[in-house]
Amino acid sequence: MDVIREKLSLLPDNPGVYIMLNKYGNVIYVGKARVLKNRVRQYFHSSPKPQKVMQMVENIADFNYIITATEIDALALENNLIKKYKPKYNILLKDDKTYPYIKVDMRDDFPGFYVTRKIKKDGCRYFGPFMGGINYKDILETCQLLYNVRLCHTAIGAKPKRECLNFHLGRCLAPCAHKVSKEEYAERVRGALAFLDGDYKGAQEKLKEKMIAAAENEAFELALDYRNKMNMLSKLEAKRVTAINKAIDADIVAYATNGLYSAINVLVTRKGIMQGGFSFALDDAHENDAEALTSFITLYYSSHEPPPELILEGYAERQLVEQFFRDKLGKNVTVTLAKQGIKAELLKMAKDNAADYLERSVDRIKHKDDMTINACNRLKEQLSLSRYPRRMECYDISNVSGVDKVGSMVVFIDGEADRNSYRRFKIKTVEGADDFASLKEVLTRRLKKIGTDEEERFPKPDLIVIDGGKGQLSAVKEVFDELGATDIDLISIAKQEELIFTVNSDDGVIIPRRDYSLRMVQRIRDEAHRFAITYFRSVHTKRNLASLLSEIDGVGKAKAKALMDRFSNINAIMAASVEELATAEGIGSELAARIKKYFDENV
Repeated sequence: MDVIREKLSLLPDNPGVYIMLNKYGNVIYVGKARVLKNRVRQYFHSSPKPQKVMQMVENIADFNYIITATEIDALALENNLIKKYKPKYNILLKDDKTYPYIKVDMRDDFPGFYVTRKIKKDGCRYFGPFMGGINYKDILETCQLLYNVRLCHTAIGAKPKRECLNFHLGRCLAPCAHKVSKEEYAERVRGALAFLDGDYKGAQEKLKEKMIAAAENEAFELALDYRNKMNMLSKLEAKRVTAINKAIDADIVAYATNGLYSAINVLVTRKGIMQGGFSFALDDAHENDAEALTSFITLYYSSHEPPPELILEGYAERQLVEQFFRDKLGKNVTVTLAKQGIKAELLKMAKDNAADYLERSVDRIKHKDDMTINACNRLKEQLSLSRYPRRMECYDISNVSGVDKVGSMVVFIDGEADRNSYRRFKIKTVEGADDFASLKEVLTRRLKKIGTDEEERFPKPDLIVIDGGKGQLSAVKEVFDELGATDIDLISIAKQEELIFTVNSDDGVIIPRRDYSLRMVQRIRDEAHRFAITYFRSVHTKRNLASLLSEIDGVGKAKAKALMDRFSNINAIMAASVEELATAEGIGSELAARIKKYFDENV
C-alpha cells in the first residue's frame, strides 16, 4: 500500500485512463477519468462503494495511468485497453451474438446485396440487424425476386461472362453478362433500397400480382411461395409501433444492477418496427450506473452499426456518448434521455427486461464464476502453482500416419475460452508421425516469441497444459529449460485416469471428477483436440481436393483454388450444375462442362 499511497499523491489533474493491477501484475480493471487525481483516489477512500467495487479494490496491488488530451480520447483508449487485456472487473461482451445485416456497396456500378455480420467503415449501406424471427434470407430472396438485383460476388469486367441460372429464371438481370444498362439496374436498386428501408406496401402489391399470375398459370407451388412472402411482410408490418414515426430508427438501452451483478437490455427499433431485443448478463465493478452504461455503449457499438438515435435513462453521459460516436466512430448519433411519451414507454420496457434478465441470470453468473475464476483459484491451490493461472494455453497435435501434421494452441482467460487468441501451426521440421517432436517444435516456436516484439500479440502465459502423462510432460520440460521459460507453470493431464502431473512431483494429482477445476482443465484439453482435428481436416481435404481436380484437363493450381474458394468441398463441386461451376473465377462454360462430365463419368 505504500507504493499506492505514493502514486496517489503524484496523480495529475489531466484526463486519462487508469489501469488497476493485482499482485501478479495482471490487469484487473481499466477505467477512464475526466480528472485522474480525483477519480483514482475515490477507490481508496472509505466512502460506501458497491460490493463488486469493494471486491476489486481488495485485489489492487498497484496501478498505472495514461494521460490523454481529452476525456473522449480517454474513453476511446479505455475501450481499446479493455479489448486488449480483458480485465476481470470490466464489462466484457464475451457472449455477444452478432446478428446479420444486409450490405449494399453503392460504390459499385452494379451493386450487389449481401449478408454480413461485420460492420465496417467502408462507405456501404447496411440494413438490419435482422432478429426476432425476421429471416434475412427471406428478405434477400424477396429483393431479388421483385427487383432482380444480384446476390452474387461475381466480378463485372469489360468482357461479358456467361449468364447464370438466375438470369434464365428471371431473378437477375445478369449485369455480369452485360444484359442490362447501368441506368436500368440503378432503377432496380432504388426500388430494393426503398423496400429495405421499410416500404413494404409496394413490395406486397408486386407479390400479389405475381401470385395471381402464377395461380392463373396453374403454378400453384410458386403462387404459394408468393403468398408466404406476403405473409412475412404482413408480420413485419405488424411489428410496427404505431405511435412512432416511421422515419425514426433507435436502439433503447437500459441498465440494471444489484450491486454485485448487472444486466443490460437493448431493444432495436427500425423504421418504427420493433425488430426485437437482446440482453447481456454482466459481472463488472463500475463505480456508478452512468459509467457502466457508457462503457457498454462504447464497447458494443465499436463492432455494431450505431443507430441514428439512442434512447437512454436520465443519468446517461449524453454529451460524452454523442461526442464519442462523432469523433471516434464518425457517426452522428442523437442521444435522447426519454422522460415521457412513447420513447419513455420503450425505455421502461427495456428497463423491465434488464431487471428480469438480471434476476434470472444471477444463479447462472454464480455458476459461471464457479466454473471459471473460482476454478482457476482452486487449481492454483491444488497444484501449488506459482501464480494464478489467468492465461492458460493448451496444445495438441493431429495427423494421420505422419501426413498433414498440424498443431493447435487454444487459450483460456480466467477459465473462459478466448477464441480470438487461438493459433494453428503447420509442422515444418518433423518427419513421420512423431507427436513428441511435433509438440516440441510447436512449443519452441511459441515460446521464442516471449521477450520479442511479437509478445504484444502473444502474451506470456501463466500456465501451459499438455495432453499426456509424465513422459510427455518431461519431454516438453526440456524445451522450457532450453529457452529459459522456467517461470511458466507447466502441467499435463492423462486421459485415462485424468491424473494431473506437475514438474515438481513424480506422482499424479488426483482431483475429484466433479471438481470444477478438473472440469476446466478437461475443457481446455478437449478444446485443443477439437481445434487441432478441425484444422487437420481442413488441410487434408484441401490437399486431396486439389490433387483430384488437377486430374481434369484444363484445371491447374489457380483454377483448382478458385473452385475450392467458391464451393469449399468436393461434395459441393460434384453437386453443382454446369451453370453454377461457371460462376467460379476463371471457369468458363466450356471448362465447367468438362468438369461436370469428369465427375459424372468417374465418381
